Amino acid sequence: MNTALYADRRARLAAQLGPDAVAIVPTAPERLRNRDSEFLFRFDSYFHYLSGFGEPQAWLVITSEGHTTLFCNPKDLEREIWDGIRLGPDAAPQRLGIDEAFSVNELDQRLPRLLENKATVWYPFATHPGLEGRIDDWLKRVRARVRFGALCPDTQRDLCSLLDEMRLIKDAHEQDVMRRAAQISAKAHIRAMQLSARMLREGMDVREYHLDAELLHEFRLQGSQYPAYGSIVAAGANACVLHYRADNAPIRTGELVLIDAGCELDGYASDITRTFPANGRYSGPQRALYELVLAAQQAAVDATRPGARFTDAHEQAVRVLTQGMFDLKLLNKDRHGTLEDAIENRHYFAHYMHRTGHWLGMDVHDCGSYVEPSEAGLLSQRRDPLSAELVQNRPSRILRPGMALTIEPGLYVRPSDSIAPEFWNIGIRIEDDALVTEQGCELITRGVPVDPDAIESLMRA
Repeated sequence: MNTALYADRRARLAAQLGPDAVAIVPTAPERLRNRDSEFLFRFDSYFHYLSGFGEPQAWLVITSEGHTTLFCNPKDLEREIWDGIRLGPDAAPQRLGIDEAFSVNELDQRLPRLLENKATVWYPFATHPGLEGRIDDWLKRVRARVRFGALCPDTQRDLCSLLDEMRLIKDAHEQDVMRRAAQISAKAHIRAMQLSARMLREGMDVREYHLDAELLHEFRLQGSQYPAYGSIVAAGANACVLHYRADNAPIRTGELVLIDAGCELDGYASDITRTFPANGRYSGPQRALYELVLAAQQAAVDATRPGARFTDAHEQAVRVLTQGMFDLKLLNKDRHGTLEDAIENRHYFAHYMHRTGHWLGMDVHDCGSYVEPSEAGLLSQRRDPLSAELVQNRPSRILRPGMALTIEPGLYVRPSDSIAPEFWNIGIRIEDDALVTEQGCELITRGVPVDPDAIESLMRA
């Protein structure tokens, strides 16, 4: 474990807390799945970002002077027989590079003293149910000592505002882990593509869960700890359901399969979507729609560079997709007007209803504001043409080297009397993970191809 990495993060955070301040960061709770069986534990991202510690029932306390205290499970030989070895408070300081550690059973006793004579307490707002109540209780105990000269913090601030900005720029270590996660996920997508074609060639019954199993197998085989999110394996018309989950629908020759899946490696997510022909060969209408989405993605990739706005990629993808919808008769000028009219009135929304990307990191939809902080006060309003809601517009985030995001345009065509039947029930999305670099952006997930000829070639292998 690189303790210097986490120590540097804690020091940078401490320097932003202000004088006489203390920050409190809990890890995630353990959650019951059913009766006495729990969900697989996954640490809180903020907590792990600052500590690298993966055990449950842990708390981190950092002062503005940079002093770090960990509360964790005590050593318990009987429980360790059932649940695994615990690090314990005695070994934690040296192993984690922190100043001191205590049993989590002492948390309520020691926290009021750590808050005493501080001016400000920082903690992540609205992320841990019940946390505000616990802090209120600790502050009450501090107030009970004011007659003895104790001072109680009079300011509470949201720690997410600081940590979100820190996590938005990925350091070299984070970028390396994300590249390795992307490589694992790319291999998994290739395996799923090849399995689909092979099983159909052999006349076997192929279901969505077969491909889902192949993804999970490759994730674990390559050392990933978990999927980063519930994998989407959508055959045929199911691909038009944006958050469809892998189920038991049959995969048929002549249909497309959309897979949106990525592994989590050492706390960092990957996120890849590919849409491929189940039997390894695109039909004419499928290829026409696919090549339109691919062109939209390339336009978005070209717009992803330092100094550009986060929304630039989406705007470029929308322009290419909307023009393509006119070209393929998904939209028509008699009903939808010009290209500018269709964009202004969001007529494309019938076939493209999501954004072109999101931040990526420890969480698959990672933290970080999409508004440029220095321009947050520049507010304009507009009326949404579809919902009629009043939308508050603020300047979009300016991209900087080290930011990580997805680039994922899509096209979803449901049956309609105004659309040629050969396009019905086709859903296509192409998604890659990008690191913003000094020159532009690095697509770290191209270990699995996007070119339709290359996809057909590898599915013949």
